[in-house]
Amino acid sequence: MESVLSIVDMHKMYAGGVHAVRGVSFDVKEGESVAIIGSSGSGKSTVLRCINRLIEPTEGEVMLRGEMINTPNADINDVRSRIGMVFQSFELFAHLRVIDNITLGLRHVRKMSRKEAQAEALEVLEKVDMLDRKDAFPGNLSGGQKQRVAIARALAMKPEVMLFDEPTSALDPELIGSVLKTIRGLADEGMTMIVVTHEIGFARDVADRVIYMDKGVVAESGESSIIDNPQTERLKKFLSSISEED
Repeated sequence: MESVLSIVDMHKMYAGGVHAVRGVSFDVKEGESVAIIGSSGSGKSTVLRCINRLIEPTEGEVMLRGEMINTPNADINDVRSRIGMVFQSFELFAHLRVIDNITLGLRHVRKMSRKEAQAEALEVLEKVDMLDRKDAFPGNLSGGQKQRVAIARALAMKPEVMLFDEPTSALDPELIGSVLKTIRGLADEGMTMIVVTHEIGFARDVADRVIYMDKGVVAESGESSIIDNPQTERLKKFLSSISEED
């Protein structure tokens, strides 16, 4: 199976000498769902932000279908249309209706006509079960509804890879299920995705592969069965701390 995304020896140093990501390498294959787990500050979100060029890695390569995309010559708008990203804080435009939040990128990046963009927006809103709220403003939506709109907005660009950065961490517990169901549906349809999550049960049930990060490095990775059968003391300790919190 072809690797859609390859991360090669990624490092990220922040001001003050904080080495947030240390030599991270992994591939994501076509149609694969990869979950990245780990404690706060382990470098999970930094990896996603480097992939999407929101921040630049200090060293290393990000390859999309064999093309290096973290170079000064790469078109950032093109990169971000090919790699969709859903943030924990939704990042919707408060002054735009739901449908306009989705058509904005289609019209300005994909250069679609208003009619084409609206047709595409309606299709993805139906997919995430938000068609009935197409004319609402984000301020009138619940957190779960906002996140499903954010997912629809990313999907509308027809990305080759979807990145989810702790998509449920800002939600009340009763709203988490609908967002996880939406992401699970995308995984079932074969969407290539990386999900940074603290929902360990979701990672176990949905991911084809799990990467455990600790202190900026990949401390363990493998099939989702490693959650029930960790091979390293670091992962065992992390999973034990999670279960104690529950």
